[in-house]
Amino acid sequence: MFRNFRMISNVLFGRGSFAQLGGIVDRQRSASDSWAVYVVDDVFKGKPLADRIPLQDQDMLLWVNVDDEPKTGYVDQLTLEVKRFKGELPCAVIGIGGGSTMDLAKAISLMLTNEGSSTLYQGWDLINHPAVYHLAVPTLSGTGAEVSRTTVLTGPEKKLGLNSDYTVFDQVVLDPELLRGVPKDQWFYTGMDCYIHCIESLEGTYLNEFSKAYGEKSLSLCREVFIDHHPDSEDKLMMASFFGGMSIAYSQVGASHALSYGLSYVLGTHHGIGCCITFDVLGEYYPEGVAEFKQMMEINGITLPKGITRELTDEQMDTMINVTLGLDPLWENCLGKDWKTVMTRDKVRALYDQM
Repeated sequence: MFRNFRMISNVLFGRGSFAQLGGIVDRQRSASDSWAVYVVDDVFKGKPLADRIPLQDQDMLLWVNVDDEPKTGYVDQLTLEVKRFKGELPCAVIGIGGGSTMDLAKAISLMLTNEGSSTLYQGWDLINHPAVYHLAVPTLSGTGAEVSRTTVLTGPEKKLGLNSDYTVFDQVVLDPELLRGVPKDQWFYTGMDCYIHCIESLEGTYLNEFSKAYGEKSLSLCREVFIDHHPDSEDKLMMASFFGGMSIAYSQVGASHALSYGLSYVLGTHHGIGCCITFDVLGEYYPEGVAEFKQMMEINGITLPKGITRELTDEQMDTMINVTLGLDPLWENCLGKDWKTVMTRDKVRALYDQM
């Protein structure tokens, strides 16, 4: 398996580095009337961060709502708003927020240069044209969205990412100060997405030395954050997320993520908590990782919701099973090439029933 994949061109890391954002964007302005679009989580409306965004008069501030997981219809709507703003392409698309906001920024930058609905590009390497220059400023850490070649979208028929080398951000600004004040549950669930990335990568059949190098370091950092509560936890979690995303770039995630896609598609479960709910029942496949995950929950005072699938109809359950079993690479990474003989519909149903 060889992948000549694209990596982020520029990374700026350090406390206070957000102050450099304006200068970075300005270097993309080729004329005095060049404009940028800032895609910002609307949770920051009226908050101090909003006043620090280096908007110029001609720029567009696009508030986005991520109460729900990103959907193709929402991406298409936002892309149309950007296209109508000036009637020409922006010089840059800047995503400021957590994983869902960064995914929206990636998707918008792609759909500005690729015709039609984003539903047409759900899959692997279906994007035809390079995206508009796009930049990420994460305010949550764990998803790895800042480094991945995927923007995960739920469409009318499936939940599947726009997986492309063109998806990768051109620039990332990693300022650990922006993680301060994140609600504890959200901090934990998003951080566990990173931890689960590492377990799935390091125990997967796609494992190689590239993935192993990043995954082992990310896993070590996660332990310092969620077990040791290191005083530099914000810096360490931000780098764990980055390295965790790099680990799966040359390998793949596994069973927990495959099952979480089904939860998200049918129940709208957010990605971080969805991965925690699914990972919690996967002790048969990741025994040491699940045991340590339960330890982390106890140390951090986290209790997962239970019984979320109890009231589902057979039709809804079948839909969830169809979604998760449609993610062949994830199951192959977990169980090998003969995974279909192991992970039957009945087995998936039994796992969902435990949730």
